[in-house]
Amino acid sequence: MVWMRNVVRLLSLSHKKLRSFLPAFDTCFFCLVSKRDLAHIPARGGRFPYSSAPMNLANHTGNLRGLVAMFVAVAAFSFMDALLKLFAAHYPPMQVTVLRAAASLPFVLLPLLWQGRLAELRIHRYGLHLMRGVLGVVMLVTFIYALGTASLASVYSIYMTAPLLIAAMAAVWLGEKVDRGRWLAIFVGLAGVWIILQPRPGGLPLLAGVAATVSALSYALAVITARVLTRSETSSSMVFTFLLLVTLIAGCLALPQWIEIRPQDWWLIAMTGGLGAVGQYYITEAFRHAPAAVVAPVEYTALLWGIGIDWVFWQVFPRAGMLMGAAIIVGAGLYVALREHREAHSASVGANG
Repeated sequence: MVWMRNVVRLLSLSHKKLRSFLPAFDTCFFCLVSKRDLAHIPARGGRFPYSSAPMNLANHTGNLRGLVAMFVAVAAFSFMDALLKLFAAHYPPMQVTVLRAAASLPFVLLPLLWQGRLAELRIHRYGLHLMRGVLGVVMLVTFIYALGTASLASVYSIYMTAPLLIAAMAAVWLGEKVDRGRWLAIFVGLAGVWIILQPRPGGLPLLAGVAATVSALSYALAVITARVLTRSETSSSMVFTFLLLVTLIAGCLALPQWIEIRPQDWWLIAMTGGLGAVGQYYITEAFRHAPAAVVAPVEYTALLWGIGIDWVFWQVFPRAGMLMGAAIIVGAGLYVALREHREAHSASVGANG
């Protein structure tokens, strides 16, 4: 069992680095936004392992390592989503949601058991955890439904509006300042969604587009909820409780239409959890070696992975309308991220000077 001990040590190392902030793969399937969205919210008992400091252009080695690590992380989450799409062709979306959450639970629990840190699982705000669990079920079910009826790249394109939705919701519900430039970028990004959803031959099916939009909205609401929870909860409790609630809630709902798991799918289910753990580890490495402003744009390479996976495994290539809408959404997202970075840097300089 030497290999098992090595796996647990690897996961423990990753989990140590993630203790002070919310890991991405607890709420999402490809980590597009959650690190950046939670970056400025200090978690209980610690801080985030990257700062809003300006890019250290002299640190070429660290930046390169961060970029490579982020690239690997996005690839891992993209292939995990491809497995979810594969499952969606045989199992109901609610059942795939159960498999997705349950496959990740061991990778969260084993490091805590190994290090004797089960006390970190204690929770305080039961209502918010339950709300986040319900949002997680809606988020995953609609995402998986969209994957089952549309291409990976088209679903990713709509899902990339999540940072824009989070910025808007944070302004409305958390009182965060959003200037006119960012509001304009938010509306421009939503216009990109409208372009993608336009009916056209070979385009995104309407129900799949609506499902992907609902999933992105649910994810944004889950992130807002997480921002509130970080004030009183540990990261470990947030991750574990989220996955457990999604497994239990979706499991109850999936039970009436449960389909027996095919023997050849068990190793793919295990691989789903493993890819999530790999993505978690390398995205942590990315933010450890390089500033967020350096590595965050690499998250948008998920769209390229989606296009490549669609073409290789399903012989599907995106249409011009989808690419145009995706380019608008990505451009708006990058603009919002750049403005947030500059604002955080200005605030940091003002506090220090």
